[in-house]
Amino acid sequence: MSAPTRPRPVVPRHRWLLAALVIAVAASPVALRYLVFWPLDQWQVDVDVYRDAGVSILTGRPVYSAMTEAPQLLPFTYPPFAAFLGVPLALLPFGVVGWLWTALQVLATTAITWYAARRLLWRAGPWVPLALAALTAPMLWLHPVDDGIRFGQVNAFIVLACVMDLVEPRPRLARWLPKGALIGLAMAVKLTPGVFVVHFLVTRRWKEAATAVASAALVTLLAAAVLPSTSWEFWTSALRDPTRLGPNAGTANQSVRGFLLRLGPEGLPGTVLWLIVAGGIAWFGFRLAAQRYRAGDPVGELAVVGIVACLVSPVSWVHHYHWVVVVVLALLGVQPWRERRRLWAAVAVTVFFTLRLPWWGIDWLAHRDWPEWPGRILQNADVAGG
Repeated sequence: MSAPTRPRPVVPRHRWLLAALVIAVAASPVALRYLVFWPLDQWQVDVDVYRDAGVSILTGRPVYSAMTEAPQLLPFTYPPFAAFLGVPLALLPFGVVGWLWTALQVLATTAITWYAARRLLWRAGPWVPLALAALTAPMLWLHPVDDGIRFGQVNAFIVLACVMDLVEPRPRLARWLPKGALIGLAMAVKLTPGVFVVHFLVTRRWKEAATAVASAALVTLLAAAVLPSTSWEFWTSALRDPTRLGPNAGTANQSVRGFLLRLGPEGLPGTVLWLIVAGGIAWFGFRLAAQRYRAGDPVGELAVVGIVACLVSPVSWVHHYHWVVVVVLALLGVQPWRERRRLWAAVAVTVFFTLRLPWWGIDWLAHRDWPEWPGRILQNADVAGG
C-alpha cells in the first residue's frame, strides 16, 4: 500500500531534536537498569557472544568451540556469516560495545516504528517527530524489547530488515535491492526469518522467495569460502546440538514447543503433539498473512508472519517477540481514532506485553502452597499472547 500523496509538511528542526530527547528519556529507565545497575556477571551477555565470535575470527581460534568468560560460558550459536558481523565489535572495548549496542537497538526500534506506522505518523503534519516519539516510547517498554536490551540481542535488527524489505515505500537504502534480499540476509544471521520464504511461496511470490534464498545462500557460501571448517562444523554439528541453546523447557522459551515441554507429554508423543499444534498454527497463520497481503496491508502481513515464527520455532526466547512492535502498529492502522476497536486492541496488546507475565508465573510457582494452575497460565502468557 503506497504512502499518502499529500505534500509532506515542513517540520522545524527543533521538533526532531525534541523527539530525540523524548525517545532518549523513554529509553533511560531500561538502559539504566541493564547498563548501570545490572550485575556485571550478567551484563550484556548475548552481545558478548557476538563480539567473542568476532574475536575468534580475528585470532584464528575455533568459533563454535570458544565460550564467553565465566560464569556465563555461552557458545556462539548462529550461522558463520553472523560471526563476521561481530568483527567490528571485537575492535572495541566490551564496555563501549554494550552502550553502543543498546543505543543501536533503540534506534532500530524507532526505525521500525517509523517505517511500519509512517502513513499514520504523517497525519500529524508538522508534529510528526513528536508523534513518532509518542509511538516509540511505549514500544521500548515492551517486555520483548526490554529483554533484547537486557541481553544485547539482535532481534531489533532482524525485524527492521524485514520491515524495510516489504513495507512500501521502501527506504532509499533498500530500494536498490530486490524484494526479499534483506530477508535473505536476516536468514543468514538467524534462521527464523526463513518463515518468510514459506509465506512467499504460499502467496506465489516466486521472485521474492528465490531472492531471499539466493541472498542467504550467497553470503553463506562466501562465509564458507573464508571459513570452510567453521561452516562445516555449524551445518553438520553445532546446528543440531540443542544444548547450545540453553534450557529449552525454561520459562524464557515462549514457543509452543517450550509450552509443551513444560506441560505436555515427553518423548515421541510430545514431539508428535508439537508438530500437530505447530502445523495448525502455521496453516492458520499463513492463511491470515496471505489475506493481509491481498488486502494491501504489508504491516499486518509482517506482523502475522513474525508471530507465526515465534510460535512454531522450536525455541523462541522472550526477546524474539520483538515482532510485537509491528503487531501493535498493524492494529493501530492509519486512522485508529475512527476505528476505536483498533485503538483499544493496540493498547491491550501493549499493556499485555509490558507486564512481564511469564516472570510473574515464576514467582507464583515458587510458592508451593499456592494453586499451581494460575502460575502455569502466567508462565506461558507470551505463548497465549502470540
